[in-house]
Amino acid sequence: MRVKVEELLKEIVDVDGVAHLTLIDPAKQMPKDAEKLVSEAVKAGTDGFMVGGSTEVGNTIIDETVLAMRRGIEKHHEEKPIILFPSGVHALSRHADAVFFMSMLNSRDLTYVIGNQMIGAPLVRSLGLESIPMAYLVIEPGGTVGYVGDAKLIPRSKPEIAVAYALAGEYLGMRFVYLEAGSGASEPVPKTMISAVRNETNLVVVVGGGIRSPEDAKVCKDAGAHILVTGSLVESSKNVEKSISSIIKVIK
Repeated sequence: MRVKVEELLKEIVDVDGVAHLTLIDPAKQMPKDAEKLVSEAVKAGTDGFMVGGSTEVGNTIIDETVLAMRRGIEKHHEEKPIILFPSGVHALSRHADAVFFMSMLNSRDLTYVIGNQMIGAPLVRSLGLESIPMAYLVIEPGGTVGYVGDAKLIPRSKPEIAVAYALAGEYLGMRFVYLEAGSGASEPVPKTMISAVRNETNLVVVVGGGIRSPEDAKVCKDAGAHILVTGSLVESSKNVEKSISSIIKVIK
């Protein structure tokens, strides 16, 4: 990328009010299929891509998926960021533009709070990846990531707990916060929680999980989300371009 990914995302939010990122899970499709999904998402107007998932796949698959995604972008003569969304050190790739360097603050397992980060930090530096510091919070129901990451799930009715964690992340130097309902969740993070975190912190608020329709996306955007992430929608849609386009039309 010719500009820093973090700066680009903030610029998109400043201009459009919200950014949209499409999440590609390397465990859910072959790299050649990821290329097609990305191509459709670019045509729909997504602002960029995240790559990662809750379950482990080999580094070779990550590299091949990122390269395939790059081809899907470049065929449209576009420049869209590819941001790693890693579940561990195995999920890093030199072919990406940046990494969400995140800590699952509400995990009971220190591996997800700081262990993986300590092991991965030297590799992130050696790969030359832009690092974007992020507090990662798993909200009920949490899905696979909540189970794998042994999260002490934040109750949907307790926005003040999410705010407390987010503030802790901010005071530790993080600049983004990800409110995660879990892949395939039946509904998104509650709007009251999104609004509370947006109003009580200075963080870029990213919301993902359970955003299945334009209506869901609009509620999250109106509640104060800076960045919306859709993943399961892409995996299940028979027309990716149409599905993403319908969301982008109501949030921008």
